[in-house]
Amino acid sequence: MEVNIGISKEKREAIAKGMSKVLADSYMVYLKTHNYHWNVTGTLFKSLHEQFEEQYTELAASIDEIAERIRSLGYRAPGSFREYSELTSIEEDTDQPDALEMVRRLAVDNEKILITARKVLPTCQEADDEATIDLLTQRLHVHSKTAWMLRSLLE
Repeated sequence: MEVNIGISKEKREAIAKGMSKVLADSYMVYLKTHNYHWNVTGTLFKSLHEQFEEQYTELAASIDEIAERIRSLGYRAPGSFREYSELTSIEEDTDQPDALEMVRRLAVDNEKILITARKVLPTCQEADDEATIDLLTQRLHVHSKTAWMLRSLLE
């Protein structure tokens, strides 16, 4: 059945492609944050272990919302590591960082999600896609706050 939600097919496709990148970035940061939760050590262990758990739990819920928004636009949501690795701006770790380097990397990664999300906003605004704008606004708030809190640990 054809999707008829008041947004042209071309705009829906452009939004879905942009949101697929937001999804890929979010999933990769979820994975990295969960990894850090398991592997953090040192004097900041307890506080970072708990903070990382809060962050990956929030990310897990958001990933589902982002994927469902892509589906509601009439497009398939990417769902494999291959697809995510092709779409993401997040770099995978090739080493085992210490606690403060984990914090620094997650701060940078949350800022990268902000940049990815901001890139799709103009298309959403042009299409009067308030639902996606609302979702992106929520994500901008969460990732801005998370990046700030992580950066603050490094000062």
